[in-house]
Amino acid sequence: MTDPRRVLHPAPPGALNADALPRRPRAVVVGAGIAGLAAATGLAERGIEVEVVERESYLGGRVGGWEDDLPDGTPVTMNRGFHAFFRQYYNLRHLLSRIDPGLRMLVPVEDYPLIDAQGRVDTFRGLPQSPPWNALVFALRSPTFRLRDLVRVDGRAAGPLATVSVPDIYDRLDHVDADKFLRDINFPEAARHLAFEVFSRSFFALPEELSAAELATMFHIYFLGSSEGLVFDVANANFDEALWQPMRERLEGLGVRFHTGVSVREVAETDGQQGFRVHCDSGTTLDADGVVLATDVTALRDIVGRSPSLGDADWRARVDALGTAPPFVVQRLWLDRPVHPDRPAFLGTGGRPPLDNVSVLERYERQAAEWAGRTGGSVVELHSYAAVGPAGASEATGSVTDELPGRLLARLHELYPETRDARVVGELVLRRQDCPRFAPGDFDRRPGVATPTDGLALAGDGIRIDLPVALMERAATTGWSAANQLLGGFGIAGHALVTVPTEGRSPTLSRLIARAERDAS
Repeated sequence: MTDPRRVLHPAPPGALNADALPRRPRAVVVGAGIAGLAAATGLAERGIEVEVVERESYLGGRVGGWEDDLPDGTPVTMNRGFHAFFRQYYNLRHLLSRIDPGLRMLVPVEDYPLIDAQGRVDTFRGLPQSPPWNALVFALRSPTFRLRDLVRVDGRAAGPLATVSVPDIYDRLDHVDADKFLRDINFPEAARHLAFEVFSRSFFALPEELSAAELATMFHIYFLGSSEGLVFDVANANFDEALWQPMRERLEGLGVRFHTGVSVREVAETDGQQGFRVHCDSGTTLDADGVVLATDVTALRDIVGRSPSLGDADWRARVDALGTAPPFVVQRLWLDRPVHPDRPAFLGTGGRPPLDNVSVLERYERQAAEWAGRTGGSVVELHSYAAVGPAGASEATGSVTDELPGRLLARLHELYPETRDARVVGELVLRRQDCPRFAPGDFDRRPGVATPTDGLALAGDGIRIDLPVALMERAATTGWSAANQLLGGFGIAGHALVTVPTEGRSPTLSRLIARAERDAS
């Protein structure tokens, strides 16, 4: 948090905590991912009685971790793969600081190289932190972006990238897909595949299926809107040990009760009085004064569909219209020999389908490092985001599923030739399709944190919030905001939020682009 221009969004006012009320309110948070844990933290810290219902046996949602076994019975830890904790993830870091103010569970990764099909490599190492020099230096030293390419970029059409204002950027660009937008501004094709495709796949989407407004907002968050830089941190151990077990212990110390391995079937408003009754598949019924639904998109649609008293017709239609991104595949390999010591912790790829990312886990994760030290091998992870086949068929369904791990392994051999002779002593493959969709036109109909039902709030990275946040930070921010929504209804003060600037940082650049747009019209 070194950017002096980061924006503080003040906490909603109210009583200091629930001690000022005649009765202590009760809240149920459905989902124990980042959004749900942020909401539970925000409520519990103000003295609300909180119960958290989580369908999995572990916390963390899509950033959860668990124990598994290799085919030979060797116990290992497992998760859904690489997550970058960027320095501008202020609200997520505020959550994690509850278990360690120094955030010692996170370790920095100094670079995240990108390599394309021709072997050209981009790097984030040594970039200046201040906008716009960070983006300019990145572009000019890239092997896929030459000075003449910069001259050919349509500055007027590219204006929204440099003058992002949230939420106005969605009015300007949400109807356009990211691929068309980049073509319209004459962004060089090679650079588009290597750099911007990596951003789009962070949303588990192909560029032609991603809103250009989301792409522009990400460009603002990571380049032109923030001076925190593109260096990020990663968890130093499997997520359950590094993050969520300590978080659970802290929340239980605040009186929070967890119900894991339990799904919510229905949320009903209590007849004749303000409140809710939460029905679980375990047969348990939980009464609450407020409810936060912090689930993935599919579970949210299912719960609302089985809860006819919630919301109004328009809101229910908005929830039902939420979509999921294409499936993704994570293949983790335990190899009998190490990769070369100069291999980076993370390598992003472009133009090498179906591979999008290679992670060498022993570079940063304690459990993988212990296994590698004990066996002399390596733990390598291969990711296929937006796993869609050549004909548009899902890579995670049908016969393509059986072929995908082999194709990913062939790409690993291509990039890291020393692995060709390595024996795979263990392999685990995850296939999931539960990330929210951010397609053109989705934003306007996306439901927000507040709902038409008093005492009911939504949270998650698929929920609308009109602030410059994305991915894990959007989950954390909506979680805090959902807590604020319930706290406000109880008359209790909320929690402040922090974001990168909500508008472009350069007034001069904004004025020049606005003038160019007026002249062109």
